[in-house]
Amino acid sequence: MSLTAPPQDPHAPRFRVRPPANWMNDPNGPFSWRGRHHLFYQHNPDAPVHANVHWGHASSSDLVHWEHHPIALAPTPGGPDEAGCWSGCVVDDAGVPTAVYTGVDRDHVGLGTICLARAADPDDETLTEWIPLPTPVVTGPPEGLDVVMFRDPFVFRHDGRRLALVGAGHADGTPSVLLYDCDDLTDWRFAGVLLDGRDPAAAAAFGDRASGWECPQLYATRGGEWVLVVSLWDGHPWTTAYLTGRLDAGLRFTARTGGRLDHGRDFYAPAVLQEPDRALMWGWSWEAREQGENDWAGVLTAPRVVDVHPDGALRVAPAPELHRLHAAEPFATAPGRAALPAAYDLTVSARGHTTVTLLRSASGAELTVSLDPEEGTVTLDRGDWPRKEMEPAEPIVVRVPPHEELTVRVLVDGSLYELFVGDRATVTERVYRRPDDTRELNVTPGAAVTGWALVPPTHG
Repeated sequence: MSLTAPPQDPHAPRFRVRPPANWMNDPNGPFSWRGRHHLFYQHNPDAPVHANVHWGHASSSDLVHWEHHPIALAPTPGGPDEAGCWSGCVVDDAGVPTAVYTGVDRDHVGLGTICLARAADPDDETLTEWIPLPTPVVTGPPEGLDVVMFRDPFVFRHDGRRLALVGAGHADGTPSVLLYDCDDLTDWRFAGVLLDGRDPAAAAAFGDRASGWECPQLYATRGGEWVLVVSLWDGHPWTTAYLTGRLDAGLRFTARTGGRLDHGRDFYAPAVLQEPDRALMWGWSWEAREQGENDWAGVLTAPRVVDVHPDGALRVAPAPELHRLHAAEPFATAPGRAALPAAYDLTVSARGHTTVTLLRSASGAELTVSLDPEEGTVTLDRGDWPRKEMEPAEPIVVRVPPHEELTVRVLVDGSLYELFVGDRATVTERVYRRPDDTRELNVTPGAAVTGWALVPPTHG
């Protein structure tokens, strides 16, 4: 079954991963197995609200055809995950796909445990059945650190060793990432604090608002640098950030530079899949409207290829497989006006100041993307399209190094808007079109434009 949206809700993305109904949040455990990509995610199968947390599951052989599978992980009555199977990862443990996740029991006091579940049949390429271990492999944070937030294990390899990160926050308000040695997945040994909020590079890149770092992810680039990704928690999900740097033999992360991972307001808890020749990332895009009568909430972004520029800044671009969703012919090939489909992939390159209009309201307000190559800025102005607070959102300005030419790629799928500013920055926003709004492209003269409608992919 493909991941197409119910036709009755025009705001529902049709080409991104999400369950047919009810709640979704964090992507968990992106994993390659027997020629398929697997995505798991936080899911309430009973209602479009954040509760009753399970792991949903979908898989694909090509990153565009996605199929639903049965629930992968469900809370175990009386078990360590009785109050929810929360975020984590999936790894190959001696030929057995193994989920490493945060378990919360019924006596939950704010600290998670680390639990394992193993694929019942490793020869099943769809990995439809999972068997949880009855006891956690880590029952709580290490003593002596005064940890008040402990969750979201991420397992990785470095110099032949298997290691893990866990997101943490301390009683004094300092966020951190904890490091564990876990060559034997059933025997974890605390190896110290990888990084905390007092690190000068982290403080410069993240500020001091966050009291905890969630969903830590660490991956190696083709050039040998490492990228640490964290989601910033200030009592609520806030935003995402990254640091680039070195991971030395002593397992110390030396940060070089960093910044916001996504400049939009509707992106959180990204998860990374390290492949032999690249790293792929998905994030959770939450709803920016009140839920009301909607029977679904949450969607995952398009897969993004992430790397590092020579100056240490993040390099990010849509996965090239997404071209398989393009219609046979483009709907726009030059500046000017064109009708916009409900889902599209639009690229605009400009050498001078250029304005791209994507939506127009009955009152004449416009949703625009403005490119200024000389200044090195791209501005997303939502006009009068409100968010949950019912207030128009302030424009978002993204700054990149100035160039002769500036390129923006815009992926739109229902209410999900993903902007890629060159290959240096992204903006993820949710915009809900009203019945009397007009979906029309207008690009001022002088730019190069190519726009493709997204259509259901065909096999073969």
